Amino acid sequence: MKLNERSVAHYATCDSPADHAGFLHKRVERHHHHHHATSYHRRWFILKGNLLFYFEDRESRDPLGLVVLEGCTVELCEAAEEFAFAIRFDDAGAKAYVLVADCQAAMEGWVKALSRASFDYMRLVVRELEKQLEDARKSLAACHKSPRKSSSGRKRHLSNPAMALVQEQPPILENGYSTWGSGYIPAGASCADHDGGCSKPPPLPPRRRLAAGSGCGALITGLSLTGQESPMSPETACFSKLHNWYGQEIAEIRREWLESQRSGEL
Repeated sequence: MKLNERSVAHYATCDSPADHAGFLHKRVERHHHHHHATSYHRRWFILKGNLLFYFEDRESRDPLGLVVLEGCTVELCEAAEEFAFAIRFDDAGAKAYVLVADCQAAMEGWVKALSRASFDYMRLVVRELEKQLEDARKSLAACHKSPRKSSSGRKRHLSNPAMALVQEQPPILENGYSTWGSGYIPAGASCADHDGGCSKPPPLPPRRRLAAGSGCGALITGLSLTGQESPMSPETACFSKLHNWYGQEIAEIRREWLESQRSGEL
């Protein structure tokens, strides 16, 4: 692959941000007449995209060399020096670059950055992101197709202006008690039924005003002392029990009235 040296040198030293940078020791091997010599040169390395530049020092403007990180692997290697790793290419006979970091953290940072620099790695990342995006779209489409659950009763009331007006009406009091039709719920009162709600029964009905001198007052007073369960007790929270309780009271009043009619005829 041919590269324009001036363009590459400008890219290496331009203001574009580097993906990774730092000092590394680059291994250099020399062969002289059956003599093998190995030395390490301290160089300033800059990683931009899939291009790894190295300079003589940090202030240098002209790179000494360039490594194109395609078709290669980055791995730890056995070396006399600690914190050493190598860049090896898939092509047979290709030159391997052995580098040595100053510490464990620096070595791990370089290995991670160099392993993620190639376009092959980027293609894998893009494929994984596309798969996640497709799964998210399918999940969103399934949520739109499924029927929506109804919102809570409070939300329904807030969305229904008529219900909001009913709740805002003040209580209608008769004989000091809230009436059945007032639609008013005192603050702090519980309103849940057995399915997800009301631990308290509805408010008492208005007291019946008794005519003066009527014997019904004594009958009703006596009835309240008979030991029957109160409509405010938990046993009468159900409407059917309330209905039966007041039905007993009405039946007793009717029976007493019939007896008084019969005694009047005699």
